[in-house]
Amino acid sequence: MSIRENYRRLEERVDEYCSLAGRGPHCVFILPVTKGIDVERMREAYDLGFRVFGENRVQEAYRKASIFPDVRWHLIGHLQTNKVKKAINLFSLIQSVDSLKLVEHLDRRLDRPFPVFLEFNTSGEPQKHGFSPQDMERAVEGVLGSRWLRLEGFMTVGPYPVEEGRSRRAFALLRELKERAEEVFGIRIEHLSMGMSEDYHWAILEGSTMIRPGRALFGERRN
Repeated sequence: MSIRENYRRLEERVDEYCSLAGRGPHCVFILPVTKGIDVERMREAYDLGFRVFGENRVQEAYRKASIFPDVRWHLIGHLQTNKVKKAINLFSLIQSVDSLKLVEHLDRRLDRPFPVFLEFNTSGEPQKHGFSPQDMERAVEGVLGSRWLRLEGFMTVGPYPVEEGRSRRAFALLRELKERAEEVFGIRIEHLSMGMSEDYHWAILEGSTMIRPGRALFGERRN
């Protein structure tokens, strides 16, 4: 199928699951993930109206940014501290803030308010990045105590292999962390970024406000 057809099907499925969750239509922001996606397919998505994309790697986003100068980029992959300067000069939002060390490095390099999401490892898988759920308060305190970082969301990557029970538990845990943070700190956290091509429907049922599809929109990666 074409990217246009994939998008139409994706929108229909998103609205279907928003309805099943008792939420209104268009309740979820679709963030296309361009890791390994060639410029031609990105241009098709751009022509459909997308102006915000997610990228896993700083260098790959830099190469594409020169071709799409009016696109805003979200970093969704692990950020090494030695690439912080490059990242804040390109990305409009970093979803993958996964350590207090990274919080400190970002804050030290910034000279303006900058939105971030805190990434949590809600599946407990050792290969995944992210704060432990038990460290939620310490993570939030780190961002709230910084000079420039602005906490706008929580993010997680669902467990693999994908299975409904495990996936929904991981997504529900992120929602519970958000709700607890709002209660403890008296703040509003705008977004729950959870759900990718294989599991976004379960993420929506558990309260996702932002999904990160790649294959569901672009098809299989070619490199």
